Amino acid sequence: MTSRRPSVLFVCVHNAGRSQMAAAFLTHLAAGRVDVRSAGSAPAEHLNPAVVEAMAEKGIDLTGLTPKLLTVDDVRASDVVITMGCGDTCPVFPGTTHLDWRLEDPAGRGLDAVRPIRDEIERRVQELMAEIGCG
Repeated sequence: MTSRRPSVLFVCVHNAGRSQMAAAFLTHLAAGRVDVRSAGSAPAEHLNPAVVEAMAEKGIDLTGLTPKLLTVDDVRASDVVITMGCGDTCPVFPGTTHLDWRLEDPAGRGLDAVRPIRDEIERRVQELMAEIGCG
């Protein structure tokens, strides 16, 4: 990576669970050392309440956040794009690192089912931080 802050985009279908958790963990853990965004290929109306509750258990407040639509500009502006089950809907640009994290979808699941997904996302975000030089 260059001397400027790296930019990471997390993408899932609804931007209501996985990508929001990943963006929140990276924002929290990187403490301003990374530009972080999240978006969805078909955004939901609101975040999954179990996701909001699971993140609150980690001291991260997602209340007030809303799912956002993925744009080509989001991808173009990112050094790293991490998809989570959105298939081929994410455009690919040369010079951008694209990773696919296969994670269970927390949609429609309760808090007990969301916690292990949340914890796996946190683990992967910590690994990502080391890979992009801010861990």
